[in-house]
Amino acid sequence: MRGTRKLEIDEYEQGILINALNLFRNKQIREQRPTDPIDDLIMKIIEHGPRNLMVAERGESYEYAR
Repeated sequence: MRGTRKLEIDEYEQGILINALNLFRNKQIREQRPTDPIDDLIMKIIEHGPRNLMVAERGESYEYAR
């Protein structure tokens, strides 16, 4: 994959990501804005666990790898 970087996270860091995204999701709900992209990202982080998170460069699609 061109234009991606691998970010290794542990369980603690995974929890931080999920909590931060959940706070952002709650803010979107209060503002009556859609939360679908945030929901999808939270589920991807949960499903793939604290292994390797693939982060795309600007303009590329985001992907996750085990």
